[in-house]
Amino acid sequence: RTSPHMKARCLTWAFPGAVCAAVIAVATLAPTRAAAQGGVSLAPHRAVYDLSLAAARGGSGVGAVAGRIAYELTGSACEGYTQVMRFVTRMTNQSGGVVLSDMRSNTWEAGDAKRFRFDSTQLQDERLAEATAGDASRRSVTEDAKVDLTKPAKKSVTIAPRTYFPMEHAVALIAAAKEGKTSFRANFYDGSAKGEKVYDTRAAIGKEQPPTDRKLADAKGADRLKAVRGWPVSIAFFEPNGDRGDALPVYELAYVMLENGVSKNLYIDYGGFALKGDLREITFLPPSKCDRK
Repeated sequence: RTSPHMKARCLTWAFPGAVCAAVIAVATLAPTRAAAQGGVSLAPHRAVYDLSLAAARGGSGVGAVAGRIAYELTGSACEGYTQVMRFVTRMTNQSGGVVLSDMRSNTWEAGDAKRFRFDSTQLQDERLAEATAGDASRRSVTEDAKVDLTKPAKKSVTIAPRTYFPMEHAVALIAAAKEGKTSFRANFYDGSAKGEKVYDTRAAIGKEQPPTDRKLADAKGADRLKAVRGWPVSIAFFEPNGDRGDALPVYELAYVMLENGVSKNLYIDYGGFALKGDLREITFLPPSKCDRK
C-alpha cells in the first residue's frame, strides 16, 4: 500500500489527535456539525508519543523503527483551533541502512469549518523532500471550498462540498461516538498529497470504555485522563471513489479516542509495516480566552 519511506499525515489526530491529525455521517452533515460543536469540548493540551515498530510484513524491508510524535492543540470553537505537530522516525532496513524522516506541520482551522490554513514540511535525512502550504475557504460547509496553494507551487484547487477539515472531522467523530453510532464515513481534506487530494475515510467506533481509576502506565501528567471515558476507533483512508469491494486503504489509523479530544494507544498501519505510539507525557494547557468569558 505504501513504500517503506512513509509520509506521515495529520488527523486529527486532531489527531487528533490523532496523529496527524485527526472524523462523520455525510448524509446528515449540516445538523451533525452544528450539534457536534455544541456537545463536544476539546481540552487544549501538549502530548508526546513514543513510536516503535509494531509489525513488519513480508517484502517491506523494514527492520526497526524508533521515533516520537510531539503534538499540541490550542484554541476553541469560538477562536479557531491551532494544531502543531512534529513526527520524527528513524527507520532501519533489513540491510542495516537508516532513513531519518522528520515531518513538521502547523494548521489553523476556524470553529465553523469555513477556513483552514496549513503548512507542512517533510525532511528526509535532513534534506527537504516535500513542502505544502495553502489556505482553504468556503462560504458554508455545503458549498465548494477554494484552496489557494503557495507550496509546492502557486495553484488553486476546488474541494467538493461536504468535505471535512481535520478538527471538524475530529469533533464530529466524538459526537458520533457519544450518540452511540458504530460507524462513520466522510470525505476528508488535510492538505496532504501536495494539497490536492481528498480522502474517503471510513471509521469504526467500538464500545464505550467507561472512566477508570487505573493510571496510564508511565505517562507523565496523565492523572486527569483516568476519569475520562473513551472509545476505540479505527479509521481507514481510501483513495477517492474507492468503492470497489477489493479496494485497499492507503493507510489505517487506530487509537482510543477520549471524550476531551486526547488520543492514546496509537496504531498506524501503512500496509507493509505498522507503528504503535504510546502516550509518554501530556500537559494540559490553559483554556482559550473565549472559554473563560
